[in-house]
This record gives sequence, structure tokens and C-alpha cells, in this order.
Amino acid sequence: MQRISTRRGLITTAALGLALASAPAVAHAQESTDTNAPVKVTLTVQGPDGLLFKGKVRTKGHDVTTATGGTHRCDGTNGGANPTAVPTPTAALDDAARKRHFTWDGTWYASFDDYSVDTIKNVDGGGVAYWNISVNGTSTPVGGCQFKLNPGDKVAFTWTAF
Repeated sequence: MQRISTRRGLITTAALGLALASAPAVAHAQESTDTNAPVKVTLTVQGPDGLLFKGKVRTKGHDVTTATGGTHRCDGTNGGANPTAVPTPTAALDDAARKRHFTWDGTWYASFDDYSVDTIKNVDGGGVAYWNISVNGTSTPVGGCQFKLNPGDKVAFTWTAF
């Protein structure tokens, strides 16, 4: 009987030792899967009279500040769209504007937990158009602070008449 108890104790100790030894590796693997890791995307801004901006942008979800809308998070968690922070189209626009020294503005709508992009490079809709957001040629089904970007995506803000 004691021999069986001793074996069980050794097996339990060995199993516990293996579990503890592998725990840091598991924790490290989880830490390395950062869903808000910066991604590189191509951003295009097409105004009513032609191309306003086109370039590669490195972006991740972050707080965004506009003159009209104030400061709010724009990291994909908006409206519960994603469980964790992710890169988004509006964050990409914000990063491009800061890096390339152009302006954009947007109204914050608390009911949507997102911005409406109103002006890019001093071009606004003036009540006859809006800035449509598309990724890889398809209009986003959610706001620009809610849609998750992936590396290599093609993001476009296009002045679109009503």
C-alpha cells in the first residue's frame, strides 16, 4: 500500500513540476499575441477633385483627438465591436495626419461610440457629401474606430456625394 502511495506522490510531484515549468512559456505565448500590435496599411484619401493623400501608414488603435469631437478611444473596442484593442481605419487616418502634417476633424457621437469624419485636408462634405470608409474595396459595416485592420489592408477615405 505504501509503495502505491509513494508512486502516486512521485507522479503528482512530477506532473506538478511539468505544469509549473511550462506555465511561463504559456504566459509568454499569450503576451506575445498582442492584438493591438502596429500594422502597416496603405491609406488613400480621395477628395472631390482628386487624390489628397496616398501612402503606407503604420498604425494601431489609440486615443484620437479632434477639434470638434474631443479625445476618445479609437481602438476597436468602441461599441463592443472587438473584445480587445486593435488597429482601426480612423486611427490610421489620425496617424497619417500627424506624421504627414495634414488636418482632419470629426464629430464624436456617443450613441455610436465613434467619430464621423467630417473634414480631411480642409475638404468637407458641406451637407452634400460624406467621407466613406472602405477597407480592401468594401465599405466598412461599422464605424472607423470599430473596424479591425490587418497587415497589408488597403484603407480608403473617399469623399462621396449623397
